[in-house]
Amino acid sequence: MPNEEDTEITRSSISNATSYEEIGEFWDEHSLDEYWEQTYPVEFTINLGPKSKVTYYGIDKTLSEKIHAVAERQGMSPENLLNLWVEEKLQEEMV
Repeated sequence: MPNEEDTEITRSSISNATSYEEIGEFWDEHSLDEYWEQTYPVEFTINLGPKSKVTYYGIDKTLSEKIHAVAERQGMSPENLLNLWVEEKLQEEMV
């Protein structure tokens, strides 16, 4: 599909669309069942970027429940909340 760097218009093989919006409109009105015979298998790689090492630490069940409650109120995962708290505490210690 075209992007800002493309100089040539490319068309989607099934919808014949030239933009993501046109592709979306096409598939809003059509079913893949109608075009299944025109599909073919492809291989691709997803680059997830650098992986961070995960380390697990035991935590008291009561604390865990409180962490889950606070995280839910703040609209984030308990893992993200804990990482933020630990990062904040470590920054305080470095001063």
